[in-house]
Amino acid sequence: MTSGSMKQIEPGGTIGMLGGGQLGRMFCFAAQAMGYRVSVYTDEEKSPAGQVANKLICASYLDEDALAQFAQSVDVVTLEFENIPVQTLQFLSTFVPVYPDEKTLFVAQNRQREKEFLQKGKFPLAAFALIKCADQLESELELANVRYPAVLKTAGFGYDGKGQKVVQNAGEAEAAFARLSSANKQTEVVAEAFISIEKEFSVIGARNYQGSESKSCFEYFGPIENKHVNHVLDVSSMPARLNQELVDKAVAITRDIMEMLDTVGLLCVEFFLTTDGTILVNEIAPRPHNSGHLTIEACPTSQFEQQLRAVCGLTLGATTPFHSAAMVNLLGDLWPSEGQPNFAAALTTSEAHLHLYGKEEARAGRKMGHITAVAESSSLAIELALKARASL
Repeated sequence: MTSGSMKQIEPGGTIGMLGGGQLGRMFCFAAQAMGYRVSVYTDEEKSPAGQVANKLICASYLDEDALAQFAQSVDVVTLEFENIPVQTLQFLSTFVPVYPDEKTLFVAQNRQREKEFLQKGKFPLAAFALIKCADQLESELELANVRYPAVLKTAGFGYDGKGQKVVQNAGEAEAAFARLSSANKQTEVVAEAFISIEKEFSVIGARNYQGSESKSCFEYFGPIENKHVNHVLDVSSMPARLNQELVDKAVAITRDIMEMLDTVGLLCVEFFLTTDGTILVNEIAPRPHNSGHLTIEACPTSQFEQQLRAVCGLTLGATTPFHSAAMVNLLGDLWPSEGQPNFAAALTTSEAHLHLYGKEEARAGRKMGHITAVAESSSLAIELALKARASL
Protein backbone atom coordinates (compact mmCIF):
# COMPACT_ATOMS: atom_id res chain seq x y z
CA MET A 1 0.00 0.00 0.00
CA THR A 2 1.41 3.40 -0.96
CA SER A 3 1.16 6.37 1.38
CA GLY A 4 -1.13 8.21 -1.01
CA SER A 5 -3.72 5.41 -0.87
CA MET A 6 -3.62 4.89 2.90
CA LYS A 7 -6.95 3.90 4.39
CA GLN A 8 -8.58 5.52 7.38
CA ILE A 9 -8.55 3.48 10.57
CA GLU A 10 -11.34 4.57 12.87
CA PRO A 11 -11.71 4.18 16.66
CA GLY A 12 -12.13 0.53 17.52
CA GLY A 13 -9.15 -0.43 15.39
CA THR A 14 -5.92 -1.92 16.71
CA ILE A 15 -2.59 -0.12 16.45
CA GLY A 16 0.66 -2.08 16.49
CA MET A 17 3.49 -0.36 18.35
CA LEU A 18 7.11 -1.42 17.88
CA GLY A 19 9.00 -0.64 21.07
CA GLY A 20 8.07 -0.74 24.73
CA GLY A 21 9.53 2.51 26.10
CA GLN A 22 7.89 5.55 27.63
CA LEU A 23 7.04 7.02 24.23
CA GLY A 24 5.01 3.90 23.47
CA ARG A 25 3.42 4.12 26.92
CA MET A 26 2.19 7.67 26.35
CA PHE A 27 1.00 6.69 22.86
CA CYS A 28 -1.07 3.90 24.43
CA PHE A 29 -2.78 6.39 26.74
CA ALA A 30 -3.63 8.72 23.83
CA ALA A 31 -4.88 5.89 21.58
CA GLN A 32 -6.93 4.17 24.27
CA ALA A 33 -8.58 7.48 25.20
CA MET A 34 -9.86 7.66 21.61
CA GLY A 35 -11.19 4.10 21.61
CA TYR A 36 -8.31 2.27 19.93
CA ARG A 37 -6.57 -0.87 21.13
CA VAL A 38 -2.78 -1.02 21.15
CA SER A 39 -0.67 -4.14 20.68
CA VAL A 40 2.93 -3.59 21.79
CA TYR A 41 5.78 -5.62 20.33
CA THR A 42 9.04 -5.41 22.25
CA ASP A 43 12.04 -7.53 23.12
CA GLU A 44 11.94 -6.32 26.75
CA GLU A 45 10.16 -8.50 29.29
CA LYS A 46 9.30 -5.54 31.52
CA SER A 47 8.61 -2.30 29.69
CA PRO A 48 6.71 0.96 30.31
CA ALA A 49 4.44 0.45 27.28
CA GLY A 50 3.96 -3.26 27.93
CA GLN A 51 2.41 -2.45 31.33
CA VAL A 52 -0.48 -0.53 29.76
CA ALA A 53 -0.91 -2.16 26.33
CA ASN A 54 -4.07 -4.04 25.44
CA LYS A 55 -1.84 -6.85 24.18
CA LEU A 56 1.88 -7.51 24.60
CA ILE A 57 4.13 -9.64 22.43
CA CYS A 58 7.62 -10.06 23.83
CA ALA A 59 9.99 -11.51 21.24
CA SER A 60 13.05 -10.72 19.14
CA TYR A 61 12.62 -8.11 16.41
CA LEU A 62 13.88 -10.78 14.01
CA ASP A 63 11.46 -13.53 15.06
CA GLU A 64 9.36 -13.87 11.89
CA ASP A 65 6.78 -16.17 13.45
CA ALA A 66 6.09 -13.70 16.27
CA LEU A 67 6.17 -10.77 13.85
CA ALA A 68 3.65 -12.44 11.54
CA GLN A 69 1.33 -13.13 14.47
CA PHE A 70 1.65 -9.48 15.53
CA ALA A 71 1.09 -8.08 12.02
CA GLN A 72 -2.01 -10.16 11.39
CA SER A 73 -3.66 -8.88 14.59
CA VAL A 74 -3.32 -5.13 13.94
CA ASP A 75 -4.56 -2.58 11.40
CA VAL A 76 -1.38 -0.50 11.15
CA VAL A 77 2.10 -0.53 12.69
CA THR A 78 4.09 2.44 13.99
CA LEU A 79 7.16 2.78 16.20
CA GLU A 80 8.44 4.62 19.25
CA PHE A 81 12.20 4.28 18.76
CA GLU A 82 14.42 3.95 15.73
CA ASN A 83 16.90 1.25 16.75
CA ILE A 84 14.81 -1.48 15.15
CA PRO A 85 16.20 -3.61 12.30
CA VAL A 86 15.10 -2.31 8.91
CA GLN A 87 14.29 -5.87 7.87
CA THR A 88 11.68 -5.96 10.65
CA LEU A 89 9.74 -3.16 8.94
CA GLN A 90 10.24 -4.77 5.54
CA PHE A 91 8.80 -8.05 6.78
CA LEU A 92 5.85 -6.45 8.56
CA SER A 93 4.95 -4.34 5.53
CA THR A 94 4.15 -7.52 3.57
CA PHE A 95 1.18 -7.98 5.93
CA VAL A 96 0.12 -4.52 7.12
CA PRO A 97 0.85 -0.79 6.52
CA VAL A 98 3.88 0.43 8.49
CA TYR A 99 4.42 4.14 9.22
CA PRO A 100 7.06 5.46 9.06
CA ASP A 101 8.38 3.04 6.45
CA GLU A 102 11.78 1.40 6.16
CA LYS A 103 13.18 4.22 3.99
CA THR A 104 12.75 6.80 6.74
CA LEU A 105 14.07 4.39 9.37
CA PHE A 106 17.06 3.42 7.23
CA VAL A 107 18.16 7.05 6.96
CA ALA A 108 17.40 8.11 10.53
CA GLN A 109 19.04 5.27 12.42
CA ASN A 110 22.54 5.85 11.05
CA ARG A 111 24.42 9.16 11.30
CA GLN A 112 26.36 8.59 8.09
CA ARG A 113 23.22 7.97 6.03
CA GLU A 114 21.44 10.81 7.79
CA LYS A 115 24.23 13.31 7.05
CA GLU A 116 24.51 12.20 3.44
CA PHE A 117 20.73 12.50 2.96
CA LEU A 118 20.72 16.02 4.45
CA GLN A 119 23.73 17.02 2.36
CA LYS A 120 22.09 15.71 -0.83
CA GLY A 121 18.92 17.67 0.02
CA LYS A 122 21.00 20.83 0.53
CA PHE A 123 19.80 21.21 4.11
CA PRO A 124 22.07 23.31 6.37
CA LEU A 125 24.35 21.20 8.54
CA ALA A 126 27.81 21.30 10.06
CA ALA A 127 30.81 20.07 8.09
CA PHE A 128 31.37 16.35 8.61
CA ALA A 129 33.61 13.49 7.55
CA LEU A 130 33.15 9.73 7.59
CA ILE A 131 36.10 7.93 9.16
CA LYS A 132 36.40 4.23 8.30
CA CYS A 133 39.83 3.55 9.79
CA ALA A 134 42.32 5.37 12.00
CA ASP A 135 44.80 5.81 9.14
CA GLN A 136 42.27 7.96 7.26
CA LEU A 137 41.41 10.20 10.18
CA GLU A 138 43.55 13.27 9.43
CA SER A 139 43.17 13.13 5.65
CA GLU A 140 39.38 12.81 5.83
CA LEU A 141 39.10 15.67 8.32
CA GLU A 142 41.22 17.90 6.11
CA LEU A 143 39.27 16.95 3.00
CA ALA A 144 35.93 17.78 4.70
CA ASN A 145 37.33 21.01 6.22
CA VAL A 146 36.67 19.76 9.76
CA ARG A 147 39.10 21.38 12.17
CA TYR A 148 39.76 20.83 15.86
CA PRO A 149 37.96 20.85 18.18
CA ALA A 150 35.68 18.27 16.57
CA VAL A 151 33.01 15.83 17.70
CA LEU A 152 33.41 12.12 16.93
CA LYS A 153 30.20 10.07 16.92
CA THR A 154 29.42 6.45 16.20
CA ALA A 155 27.58 6.04 12.90
CA GLY A 156 24.77 4.01 14.45
CA PHE A 157 22.90 3.43 17.71
CA GLY A 158 23.58 6.73 19.42
CA TYR A 159 21.13 8.67 21.59
CA ASP A 160 21.23 10.93 24.67
CA GLY A 161 24.90 11.70 24.04
CA LYS A 162 25.94 8.04 23.96
CA GLY A 163 28.63 7.12 21.46
CA GLN A 164 30.24 10.54 21.03
CA LYS A 165 33.32 12.42 22.18
CA VAL A 166 34.66 15.97 21.78
CA VAL A 167 38.33 15.91 20.76
CA GLN A 168 40.86 18.76 20.77
CA ASN A 169 43.70 17.34 18.69
CA ALA A 170 44.87 14.42 16.57
CA GLY A 171 45.97 12.33 19.55
CA GLU A 172 42.59 12.62 21.25
CA ALA A 173 40.84 11.91 17.95
CA GLU A 174 42.78 8.68 17.39
CA ALA A 175 42.07 7.50 20.94
CA ALA A 176 38.38 8.39 20.65
CA PHE A 177 38.08 6.62 17.29
CA ALA A 178 39.57 3.44 18.74
CA ARG A 179 37.30 3.57 21.78
CA LEU A 180 34.09 4.37 19.87
CA SER A 181 34.63 1.80 17.13
CA SER A 182 35.59 -0.91 19.62
CA ALA A 183 32.79 -0.27 22.12
CA ASN A 184 30.08 -0.26 19.47
CA LYS A 185 31.52 -3.07 17.32
CA GLN A 186 31.53 -0.91 14.22
CA THR A 187 34.40 0.65 12.35
CA GLU A 188 32.71 3.76 10.95
CA VAL A 189 32.70 7.00 12.92
CA VAL A 190 31.31 10.38 11.88
CA ALA A 191 33.43 13.43 12.70
CA GLU A 192 31.65 16.78 12.86
CA ALA A 193 32.89 20.31 13.16
CA PHE A 194 32.44 21.67 16.68
CA ILE A 195 29.71 24.32 16.58
CA SER A 196 29.53 27.46 18.71
CA ILE A 197 25.89 27.18 19.78
CA GLU A 198 23.64 29.97 21.00
CA LYS A 199 20.69 27.66 21.59
CA GLU A 200 19.20 24.32 20.61
CA PHE A 201 15.62 23.80 19.49
CA SER A 202 13.38 21.24 17.81
CA VAL A 203 10.42 21.13 15.46
CA ILE A 204 8.15 18.07 15.49
CA GLY A 205 6.43 17.56 12.15
CA ALA A 206 3.36 15.43 11.50
CA ARG A 207 2.45 14.24 8.03
CA ASN A 208 -0.11 11.92 6.44
CA TYR A 209 -2.36 11.38 3.47
CA GLN A 210 -5.88 11.96 4.72
CA GLY A 211 -8.24 9.28 3.47
CA SER A 212 -7.90 8.67 -0.26
CA GLU A 213 -6.49 12.13 -1.05
CA SER A 214 -3.19 12.12 -2.92
CA LYS A 215 -2.04 15.41 -1.38
CA SER A 216 -0.04 15.16 1.81
CA CYS A 217 -1.13 17.00 4.97
CA PHE A 218 1.41 18.62 7.32
CA GLU A 219 1.25 20.12 10.81
CA TYR A 220 3.97 20.90 13.32
CA PHE A 221 4.73 21.55 16.98
CA GLY A 222 7.20 24.21 17.97
CA PRO A 223 9.83 25.35 17.66
CA ILE A 224 10.60 24.07 21.15
CA GLU A 225 13.69 25.43 22.91
CA ASN A 226 15.89 22.80 24.55
CA LYS A 227 18.65 22.75 27.14
CA HIS A 228 20.86 19.70 27.61
CA VAL A 229 22.98 18.64 30.58
CA ASN A 230 25.64 15.98 29.96
CA HIS A 231 24.15 15.43 26.48
CA VAL A 232 20.74 14.51 27.94
CA LEU A 233 17.71 16.78 27.47
CA ASP A 234 17.06 18.60 30.74
CA VAL A 235 14.57 21.40 30.03
CA SER A 236 12.26 22.10 27.07
CA SER A 237 10.07 25.17 26.67
CA MET A 238 7.59 26.53 24.18
CA PRO A 239 7.43 28.91 22.48
CA ALA A 240 11.13 29.05 21.69
CA ARG A 241 12.70 32.49 21.84
CA LEU A 242 13.39 32.86 18.12
CA ASN A 243 12.53 35.50 15.56
CA GLN A 244 9.82 34.71 13.01
CA GLU A 245 12.27 34.37 10.12
CA LEU A 246 14.12 31.55 11.91
CA VAL A 247 10.82 29.91 12.90
CA ASP A 248 9.59 29.92 9.31
CA LYS A 249 12.89 28.54 8.03
CA ALA A 250 12.98 25.70 10.59
CA VAL A 251 9.37 24.71 9.86
CA ALA A 252 10.04 24.73 6.09
CA ILE A 253 13.11 22.51 6.56
CA THR A 254 11.09 20.06 8.66
CA ARG A 255 8.34 19.92 6.04
CA ASP A 256 10.83 19.45 3.21
CA ILE A 257 12.67 16.62 5.01
CA MET A 258 9.39 14.78 5.57
CA GLU A 259 8.38 15.30 1.94
CA MET A 260 11.72 14.03 0.62
CA LEU A 261 11.50 10.92 2.80
CA ASP A 262 7.73 10.57 2.21
CA THR A 263 7.41 10.10 5.96
CA VAL A 264 3.99 9.30 7.39
CA GLY A 265 3.73 9.82 11.14
CA LEU A 266 5.94 12.08 13.24
CA LEU A 267 9.47 13.29 12.61
CA CYS A 268 11.42 15.53 14.96
CA VAL A 269 14.18 17.72 13.55
CA GLU A 270 16.74 18.93 16.09
CA PHE A 271 18.38 22.24 15.24
CA PHE A 272 21.35 24.32 16.38
CA LEU A 273 21.24 28.11 16.30
CA THR A 274 24.87 29.19 16.03
CA THR A 275 26.31 32.31 17.64
CA ASP A 276 26.45 33.95 14.20
CA GLY A 277 22.68 33.49 13.72
CA THR A 278 22.74 30.46 11.39
CA ILE A 279 20.47 27.45 11.92
CA LEU A 280 21.84 23.97 11.28
CA VAL A 281 20.15 20.59 11.33
CA ASN A 282 21.65 18.40 14.04
CA GLU A 283 19.70 15.17 13.60
CA ILE A 284 16.28 13.69 12.87
CA ALA A 285 14.10 11.22 14.78
CA PRO A 286 11.04 9.56 13.12
CA ARG A 287 8.91 9.25 16.25
CA PRO A 288 7.57 11.26 19.18
CA HIS A 289 10.34 13.23 20.88
CA ASN A 290 11.31 13.96 24.47
CA SER A 291 11.01 17.70 23.79
CA GLY A 292 7.39 17.21 22.69
CA HIS A 293 6.10 15.83 25.99
CA LEU A 294 4.91 19.30 26.97
CA THR A 295 2.36 19.16 24.13
CA ILE A 296 0.18 16.95 26.36
CA GLU A 297 -0.71 19.95 28.52
CA ALA A 298 0.11 22.82 26.17
CA CYS A 299 -1.63 21.98 22.88
CA PRO A 300 -5.10 20.99 21.64
CA THR A 301 -3.52 17.82 20.25
CA SER A 302 -0.54 16.11 21.89
CA GLN A 303 2.30 14.68 19.83
CA PHE A 304 1.05 11.20 20.75
CA GLU A 305 -2.49 11.79 19.56
CA GLN A 306 -1.03 13.39 16.44
CA GLN A 307 1.03 10.28 15.73
CA LEU A 308 -2.16 8.24 16.05
CA ARG A 309 -4.09 10.55 13.72
CA ALA A 310 -1.28 10.51 11.15
CA VAL A 311 -0.85 6.74 10.92
CA CYS A 312 -4.63 6.22 10.91
CA GLY A 313 -5.18 8.60 7.99
CA LEU A 314 -7.31 10.96 10.08
CA THR A 315 -7.37 14.75 9.91
CA LEU A 316 -4.33 16.08 11.78
CA GLY A 317 -5.17 17.88 15.00
CA ALA A 318 -4.65 21.54 15.86
CA THR A 319 -1.23 22.30 17.33
CA THR A 320 -1.23 26.01 18.26
CA PRO A 321 -0.49 26.03 22.01
CA PHE A 322 -3.09 27.29 24.48
CA HIS A 323 -0.33 28.75 26.63
CA SER A 324 3.41 28.66 27.23
CA ALA A 325 4.82 25.51 28.78
CA ALA A 326 8.03 23.95 30.04
CA MET A 327 9.08 20.38 30.74
CA VAL A 328 11.88 19.07 32.94
CA ASN A 329 13.13 15.51 32.79
CA LEU A 330 13.27 13.38 35.93
CA LEU A 331 16.36 11.18 35.84
CA GLY A 332 17.20 8.29 38.11
CA ASP A 333 19.74 10.49 39.89
CA LEU A 334 16.79 12.06 41.79
CA TRP A 335 15.75 8.74 43.34
CA PRO A 336 17.08 7.94 46.85
CA SER A 337 18.77 4.59 47.50
CA GLU A 338 15.55 3.44 49.17
CA GLY A 339 12.01 4.62 48.51
CA GLN A 340 11.14 7.34 46.03
CA PRO A 341 11.30 11.12 45.66
CA ASN A 342 8.82 13.37 47.47
CA PHE A 343 6.25 13.66 44.69
CA ALA A 344 3.68 15.28 46.99
CA ALA A 345 6.10 18.14 47.61
CA ALA A 346 6.62 18.64 43.89
CA LEU A 347 2.87 18.83 43.37
CA THR A 348 2.53 21.71 45.82
CA THR A 349 3.43 23.69 42.70
CA SER A 350 -0.17 23.64 41.48
CA GLU A 351 0.78 24.33 37.85
CA ALA A 352 2.96 21.20 37.74
CA HIS A 353 1.88 18.00 36.00
CA LEU A 354 3.70 14.79 36.94
CA HIS A 355 4.28 11.92 34.51
CA LEU A 356 6.03 8.73 35.64
CA TYR A 357 7.04 5.96 33.25
CA GLY A 358 6.58 2.88 35.43
CA LYS A 359 10.25 1.86 35.40
CA GLU A 360 11.14 -0.37 38.33
CA GLU A 361 14.84 0.43 38.57
CA ALA A 362 16.15 3.99 38.89
CA ARG A 363 19.65 4.41 37.48
CA ALA A 364 21.79 7.49 37.07
CA GLY A 365 20.93 9.14 33.74
CA ARG A 366 17.86 6.97 33.16
CA LYS A 367 14.67 8.84 32.24
CA MET A 368 12.12 7.96 34.90
CA GLY A 369 9.51 10.61 34.19
CA HIS A 370 8.95 14.30 33.59
CA ILE A 371 7.18 17.34 35.01
CA THR A 372 5.40 19.89 32.83
CA ALA A 373 4.29 23.35 33.95
CA VAL A 374 2.10 25.80 32.04
CA ALA A 375 2.11 29.58 32.46
CA GLU A 376 1.65 32.86 30.61
CA SER A 377 5.28 32.90 29.48
CA SER A 378 7.91 30.26 28.76
CA SER A 379 10.32 31.81 31.29
CA LEU A 380 7.71 31.54 34.07
CA ALA A 381 6.82 27.99 32.99
CA ILE A 382 10.52 27.03 33.22
CA GLU A 383 10.72 28.58 36.69
CA LEU A 384 7.67 26.64 37.89
CA ALA A 385 8.84 23.33 36.42
CA LEU A 386 12.28 23.71 37.98
CA LYS A 387 10.72 24.66 41.32
CA ALA A 388 8.59 21.51 41.28
CA ARG A 389 11.58 19.32 40.44
CA ALA A 390 13.70 20.93 43.15
CA SER A 391 11.00 20.00 45.67
CA LEU A 392 11.62 16.32 45.02
